Amino acid sequence: MTQVLVSCVMWALVASLLVLRRRRADHSITYASTIIALAMTLNIDPVYLALDPLFGGTNFITLAGDMLLMTGLYFLGRGVMRAGEYRPRLVRIAISLPTLLIALVCVATMFSFADRGHTTATFMSDYGEQPLVGAYSITVFIYCGVVLAAMLALAIGQCRITQGLLRVPAALLAIGASCGIALCATVVFMDVTHVIGALDLMRLVDAAYGPLTLATFLFLCAGFVAQPATPAVLRRLRGVRTDAFLMQLDPIWRNATKLRPGLSKWHPASEVFEDPEAKLYRHVVEIRDAMIDPRVAFEITPTDLALLERAENHLLVRGTSSVKSTRFTTTDLDQALK
Repeated sequence: MTQVLVSCVMWALVASLLVLRRRRADHSITYASTIIALAMTLNIDPVYLALDPLFGGTNFITLAGDMLLMTGLYFLGRGVMRAGEYRPRLVRIAISLPTLLIALVCVATMFSFADRGHTTATFMSDYGEQPLVGAYSITVFIYCGVVLAAMLALAIGQCRITQGLLRVPAALLAIGASCGIALCATVVFMDVTHVIGALDLMRLVDAAYGPLTLATFLFLCAGFVAQPATPAVLRRLRGVRTDAFLMQLDPIWRNATKLRPGLSKWHPASEVFEDPEAKLYRHVVEIRDAMIDPRVAFEITPTDLALLERAENHLLVRGTSSVKSTRFTTTDLDQALK
């Protein structure tokens, strides 16, 4: 049942990324998610039992699924690494093509020499007492754990340099990677106890396998969906704030333009098509110009002045949830809007 749920979650992620990332040049995370989704699908019992006999009936689909999982995690890690500037040397080594190829060769070699028996949906339970089979599984999950640890380091680094809602995707990825590392450690522990014959201990730890697997993929998928979705949410929230500032500043701006005829280039017919941020920028500049023009007596209340300053900072600060106090100038504002 866990494999079915995980497969559904992964295919849902693929569908979401196809929509949310369709305009992006880098589709590595989408490709990686598709590969992992395929790997999880191969582990569903009916699918496994239907396909394995077509490949000799010696549990070859186990190897195919594990190699697809390793490859998918590699591309997933590469996608996470490309998304940020924090790329420590150890992370680059862990998420590198040579490391993947070495792990794949080791896994394929050990699987080839192991006694794989006949098609079974419980391969590790049936043949995991063999040292070679145990070593095969340990290698698979050590590699997965290393990649997940690298992703955890990248996610933590991203959390440190972002603020507000922008931290959400990295935080979700960090939680998912942490659950994945715990899952890999659990599987390795189970493999060791199976090989040495400590079956009671293995069954005791086995209870954590399902919840950790589900938690890992749920949080990782949530993080990857949140990455492209968060900027859209921030843009929407920013648009709402821009509209609110426009509504609040409108009476002040109208008073300013009444005192200075010809100050504004605003025309009722063109206002409908004007970008809200450009409109707010124009309102702010024209109110400031009226305040400093010695030819007219235009003053605003301290409350209105505070509102104007908040609108200025809103225009200066793009894509962040925290606004630092800064002295407003028209030049700065022009740069912010470029």
